[in-house]
Amino acid sequence: MERLKTFFIPKKYRKKQYMLQQGDVCKYIAFVEKGMLRSYQVDDKGSEHIIQFASEGWWIGDNYSFLTGLPASYDIDILEDAEVLLITQPRMEEMLQAIPSMERYMRLLMQHSLISMQRRIACTLSTQAEERYLGFIAEHPNLGQRVPQHMLASFLGMTPETLSRIRKQLLKKG
Repeated sequence: MERLKTFFIPKKYRKKQYMLQQGDVCKYIAFVEKGMLRSYQVDDKGSEHIIQFASEGWWIGDNYSFLTGLPASYDIDILEDAEVLLITQPRMEEMLQAIPSMERYMRLLMQHSLISMQRRIACTLSTQAEERYLGFIAEHPNLGQRVPQHMLASFLGMTPETLSRIRKQLLKKG
């Protein structure tokens, strides 16, 4: 583990700081040791569309920008004071060469990420709002308590009012 950490840059962020802003090139992918971050886009009407939350043990970055060197499509900001480990693309390549087991880990991580993304897209397109909320809470029981309701609603593809109504109905059901 100590050898592994030599490839990363430890960084602390305070709540409301940006790790990445849309239009900048994503120079780092971050592993979250402590805290909460989010990745999102803002549309032409000013509405936020949250793509990902990342808490302890999760990775976050704009992979397309990181791998291509093109401008980022997403903003990444800090929801809770955070401690992360940042890695650049060249250092990641060095790490994968030096520690072969990390090559497998990263491949499995990307496979899991792809599967999660496909499931989320299918869920968003084919399930009702209440089902999406219940699925999120079942899969991530602690995250719902750590992010504001309007952000959770954005992540789930619904309005804050719809989420509030769903929560109220579920409380009545017991």
